[in-house]
Amino acid sequence: MSKSNIILGIDTGGTYTDAAVIDAGTHRILASAKSITTKGNLALGVGDAMAAAVGKLEGKVKTGDIRLVCVSTTLATNAVVEGHGNAAGVILIGFDDAMVAKTGIANAFPGLPIARIAGGHDHNGEAVKPLDVAALTAAVESMSPQVTAFAIAAAFAVRNNAHEVAARDLIARLTGKPVTLSSELSNALDAPRRALTALLNARLISRITHLIEAVRAAMDGLGIKGGLMVVKGDGTLASAETVALRPIETVLSGPAASLIGAKWLAGCDDFILSDIGGTTTDVAILSGGRPQVAPQGAEVGGWRTMVKAIDVKTIGLGGDSEVQLDGLGNLIIGPQRAVPVSLLAERFPVTQDLLDADLAETEGGSMLGKFLVRPFGDKGGASVGVTEREAEILARIGNEPVPLRRIAVSSAAQRTVASLRRKGLLQYCCFTPSDSALVLGLQDNWPASAAVKAARLMARFRMMTMPDDTETQNFCLEVWHKTVSLSARIILETAMGPKDKDSAVWDAVCEGRGKVGLARVSLSPSVPIVAVGGPAKVYYDEVAKRLDCEVIFAPFCDVANAVGAAAGQVADKVTLTVEGDGNGAFRIHGDGGTHLFGSGKLAMAEAVKLAEAHALSQARARGAVDPKITLSVERNFLPDGKDDDGLLTATVTAEAIGQPAG
Repeated sequence: MSKSNIILGIDTGGTYTDAAVIDAGTHRILASAKSITTKGNLALGVGDAMAAAVGKLEGKVKTGDIRLVCVSTTLATNAVVEGHGNAAGVILIGFDDAMVAKTGIANAFPGLPIARIAGGHDHNGEAVKPLDVAALTAAVESMSPQVTAFAIAAAFAVRNNAHEVAARDLIARLTGKPVTLSSELSNALDAPRRALTALLNARLISRITHLIEAVRAAMDGLGIKGGLMVVKGDGTLASAETVALRPIETVLSGPAASLIGAKWLAGCDDFILSDIGGTTTDVAILSGGRPQVAPQGAEVGGWRTMVKAIDVKTIGLGGDSEVQLDGLGNLIIGPQRAVPVSLLAERFPVTQDLLDADLAETEGGSMLGKFLVRPFGDKGGASVGVTEREAEILARIGNEPVPLRRIAVSSAAQRTVASLRRKGLLQYCCFTPSDSALVLGLQDNWPASAAVKAARLMARFRMMTMPDDTETQNFCLEVWHKTVSLSARIILETAMGPKDKDSAVWDAVCEGRGKVGLARVSLSPSVPIVAVGGPAKVYYDEVAKRLDCEVIFAPFCDVANAVGAAAGQVADKVTLTVEGDGNGAFRIHGDGGTHLFGSGKLAMAEAVKLAEAHALSQARARGAVDPKITLSVERNFLPDGKDDDGLLTATVTAEAIGQPAG
C-alpha cells in the first residue's frame, strides 16, 4: 500500500464532525467515524472523529502513513445562513451614497461601524482622488476597540487596488488585526457586492482560524505529520494558511465536498446531489462529471456573494432545524438550527428531569421544552466582546442546560438571548425533525424518551390538552411529512427552476397526494438523486416515492463530505481583461493593476503570459504539486476588426490544476 496515497478527510458540520481515511490510489475507503461537533472547543470533536477513524485502520496502515489531511466545513455556510459572525469594521473608499446603499450592509448589520473615505479609481485604473489618510486613520482608531477585523472595498479596485493595499497596510500597522481586501476575493467590477463579500469574510476569520488550529492540534496528538488543506466552495483545495485569510472562500465548502464525495462513492457522472445535514439541505447538479459553478457567485442565506463556488441551492432545512408552530398551529421547520432535545439528553441526563418538570407545568406553554446551554466543549469561561447584559445572562448558564423560560423572562432578555446565539456563545435546544425521527423509530442515536417528552409538550401546546400516545406519534409523523415535502420541493426546484413552484401541482406532488381534483399528477427528475448526509435515509426513500425517481444511497453516504475532502484537487483560476479604445490603445486589467499597450497583439500576448504565471503562482501557493495550465480566450472585435489589433474586448482565463502536496 502506497504511503503517498493515504489521505484523511474531515468534515465539521453543525451537529457532527465526520472523518474518512481513503487510499486514493486504489479508490478504497479504509475507515470512517463520526463525533459530535463541539462548537465551544472544536478540537474536542475534531480530535474524537480523527482518533476514531485512525483507530479503525488495519495494522498495515499507521498514522505516519497519512500524507495529507483535508478539511471541508459548513461553519462558514451555517454562519452566513444564521447571521452569525464577529464584529468587523467596514472601510469604503471612493463610494457615493448610492453605492453605500447598494451594499445592503447598514440594513443587514445594524450598528456595524462603516466609514466612507475619499479615494478610489476610475474604470481605467486612474486615481480619482488621493486616499484620505487622515480620515482613514481617524476611522480606524475609532473602530478598533469595537471590532475583531476589518473589510476594505474601493471603487474600481479590480482595475487598481493601490488604495485598498495602502489602507490594509495602515490598519495592520495601527491595530494588528486581520484585514480583508475586496480585490483579493473577486475580479468583478461590482464594488458594492465586493464590499459585502469582504465584510462576510472578515466576520468569519476567527471561526475558520479556530477550526484550523483544532485540526492541527488533533494531528499533533495523533502523530500525523502530513500537510493540511481545506476545501473551497468550488470544490478545490487550498492550503490552510491561504484559507485562514480568505474564509469566505469556504462558503459552500461542505456541499462542494459532498458533490465530489458523491461522485467518488456512487460512480455516476450525471445526478442531482442532495446533502441533508443538521442545519441545511444543499442541492447541486453534476453534469458530465463536472459540477456546475455559479457564474454570479455563491448565494447563501439570501446573500449573493462574489465567491467562486458550485451552483448550489442551500436552504435552512436539516435534521436539527427548529420546529415551531405559527399562530394558527401550522408547522414551521427551520431555517434556524437548534440542538435536538434528545441530543441534549444524551450529553446531559438532567434534561430528562427538566422535561418532566415542564410537563408538570400548566403555564408558559410556548417556552416549555426549550433550553439554553453553553456551546459543547465550552467550560463557561469569560467571553470577549459581550455587553454587560449579555454577561449577566451567560453567568446564569453554567455547565448544564437551563430552561429558556427561566432566562427569557422579558422582551429585553429575549433580545439578549438572540444576540448571544448570533455570536455563537449560546446554543438553543428544542424539538427538531431528528427528535421526531427518534419517536417514529426511524433513527436510534439518542434517547427517544426525551424526544417523546418534547413532542408531547409541543402537541399539548397546539391542542391545548395533553395528547395521548397516538396523538404524539401523529404530531411527529406530521413533522416527518413536512420535512419530506420540503425536501422534495427543493429537488424539483433544482431540476426545473423556480417557475410555478407554488402551484397546486407542485403541492400535490411534494405532499405525496399525487392528484389535483380528479387529475393524477406527477413530476420527476430525469436523472437520479444521490442522497448523502446523516439524515438522508430517514427522508429520501419517501422523497423517491413522491417524485417517482431513483435515489442512490452509496456506501458511506453518511460521510460523503469527508470522502470528498480527501479526494479533492488544488486549482486556481485567473481572469484578465483586455480593452481596446478604438484608437490603437489597449489596456490589460487584472490583479496587477492596469497595463497600457499600443498593439492588441502585444497586449494579448502579455495577458496570456500574466494569466498563466499568476495562476501557476497562486496554485503553488495554495499547495499544488506540478500544476498544469488550461487556457481559454474569448474575443470581441470592433466592426471592422480582423485580428487582435482590432479588439474591442477580450477575456483571458488561465486555470492551473495539480495534486495537493503532502
